[in-house]
Amino acid sequence: MKTNCCKTKTPSLILAESFTVNRIDRLHAILTHLQSKKKVTAQQVADRFSISLRTVYRDIKALAESGVPVHGEAGTGYSIMEGYRLPPIMFSREEAAALLMGGKLAQQMTDSSVRKNYEDALFKIQSVLRTADKEYVEQLLPNIVVTRPRIKAEETSDKHLIALQRAIAGKKVIFIRYQSNKESITERQVEVVGLWHYGQHWHLIGWCRIRNGYRDFRVSRILHLQLQDETYSSRSYESLKDYINSVSDISSHLQEMVILVNKGSGHLLYEAKYQQGFIKQEEIGDKIRMHFLTPHPEYFGRWLLMYTDLITIESPGSLRIIMKRLIAELKKAHT
Repeated sequence: MKTNCCKTKTPSLILAESFTVNRIDRLHAILTHLQSKKKVTAQQVADRFSISLRTVYRDIKALAESGVPVHGEAGTGYSIMEGYRLPPIMFSREEAAALLMGGKLAQQMTDSSVRKNYEDALFKIQSVLRTADKEYVEQLLPNIVVTRPRIKAEETSDKHLIALQRAIAGKKVIFIRYQSNKESITERQVEVVGLWHYGQHWHLIGWCRIRNGYRDFRVSRILHLQLQDETYSSRSYESLKDYINSVSDISSHLQEMVILVNKGSGHLLYEAKYQQGFIKQEEIGDKIRMHFLTPHPEYFGRWLLMYTDLITIESPGSLRIIMKRLIAELKKAHT
């Protein structure tokens, strides 16, 4: 009677009656993993979930006994019968490829608090694809690479994006310890408006209770963040879009700066160039032509001063005028 009864129940119900909550979660995760590829070995499952091979065999057996059509055996790998789909959603190969390509970008432009969720989402997307589409995606993914700009460790956010998303969704007040520069560290209470990515960094836009106004905090400079129990609802906020429109429109004020650098000296600019709006470079004979986009030509010119005769300005002409003026001012101040 017990066997006949089980045949009328869904796999999820049988698992819920038979195993602990933690094991249920793992079994569902293993099922998703099995659905993400044509064939998965027991060792791959063991490595992904940090469990022993013996536990893998036991879990696979439990899935099969609950009605999941698992094919294969230990030593050869496992697969799910074609056509079996647990999630009620299907992607076309083009939709899946678009999501996975976007994920490649997200993986490099977020922090460690988001990357793990990205990896789990990636498996779920792949799990609902047909076999032919799995092959398509598996061929595509290794041949799409997004290289993250090399920036100094202290300029890289590592753990706050998930917490900030929770603060935005729940309208939570946050406490932060913030390093605005090398010397200044302040403590703030902030009502979060949104997250804005520009200039190679994530920025937290929020109402600072200390400054009594909207402020832009670079996430990578948040030394400590804590969600408070307090929520906010009384303040009539402008949207993040309104805030962005209210400040200088970065996209319409960006100017391209092009300089030439001796090949032997290019490494001296390597770390700092990403902070100045670097976008691309190409080799021209014994020179490297570097392209930058910046809303602040004068600030860019002051940065170039430290490289003296190692660089040559190619364009625009207005940057040469700025540099001549800065050099004249520097000479006047030291004579």
